[in-house]
Amino acid sequence: MPLPRYQQWVLLILLSLALAGVLAVLDFPASWLIGPMIAGIVVSGLGGTLRITNGWALVGQGILGCVIADAMPLEVSSSLLADWPLFMGVVLILLVITAAIGWALMLARILPGTTVVWGISPGAATMMTFMAENAGADGQLVAFMQFSRIVLIAAIASLVARLFGLDSSGAADGPDWLAPVDWVSMLETLALGLSGPILARITGIKAAALLVPLAAGIFLVHYGWLDIHLPIWLLVLVYALLGWRIGLRFTRPLIRHALKALPAVMISSMALIGGCAGIAWLLVVFADIDPLTAYLATSPGGADTIAVLATSSSADTAFVMTMQILRFLVVLAVGPLVAKLVAGRLAKKSGGV
Repeated sequence: MPLPRYQQWVLLILLSLALAGVLAVLDFPASWLIGPMIAGIVVSGLGGTLRITNGWALVGQGILGCVIADAMPLEVSSSLLADWPLFMGVVLILLVITAAIGWALMLARILPGTTVVWGISPGAATMMTFMAENAGADGQLVAFMQFSRIVLIAAIASLVARLFGLDSSGAADGPDWLAPVDWVSMLETLALGLSGPILARITGIKAAALLVPLAAGIFLVHYGWLDIHLPIWLLVLVYALLGWRIGLRFTRPLIRHALKALPAVMISSMALIGGCAGIAWLLVVFADIDPLTAYLATSPGGADTIAVLATSSSADTAFVMTMQILRFLVVLAVGPLVAKLVAGRLAKKSGGV
């Protein structure tokens, strides 16, 4: 029998503080995202029933859009867009690699039916889970594959930072918790951050929660109409919210259901991460991009998690988010079609498995 909800919240908060504190001391990137994420997995795995609603998740993404906008000056964004062939080429290669890995893993039959094709899609996790269920695949396994990969990506990012001796400390991990607050600028920033979630709810386009504050923020800051100001304690709350959103999805029934397929899930996830790491290596060698930036830029989702990792480290946030946003939009547009095509062909080839 699960603990009362208030006790679950107390456990979640205390465990999040403890884990984030340890990770911050160890100089892990985005400790206030990863700590609460792990805490959420633990609490949910112990039978907890807490959930972060879609509304709060959209609010977190909207404020995160402001954080990214502050790290992406218009001049830098424009210069990066001039290199659009590089970005588009990397995204297209990523889609090809994803389809190839999905094809190979389905032929190897490491997971039932067409599950692996949907689960390995680099982004649009909710859409892929929904479409997988409609196609007769195991929706629970697809969800587990998508969100366990996000946890793996976050963990590997810290190892990449340490391996190459890069600065992994972030603003949210800094000591200046009691810095003076510019309340006017903060309220203006929050208004911008909330505009995205509101539009997302009105239009039904969830991506608007992150992309509207991001795009509008870049222009408003450039023309001097807005000074983005978010105190550290508010950033910590946002990062924790996003971490809980991911971690609390790992319910006990989901973990129990996925446990038998765990080796196969890890193989498929690591295959995709490895393929993306190969693209990152090419960027390091031929485009002179630092390893952490290249890894984060080519990581297969989720965009909000990657954004926290980028802004909380020495990575080139503008480069990372330009690549991630382009990947997100392309996957949103053609990813389901590619997954459906590969799954359909293989299902037909194997006699409708």
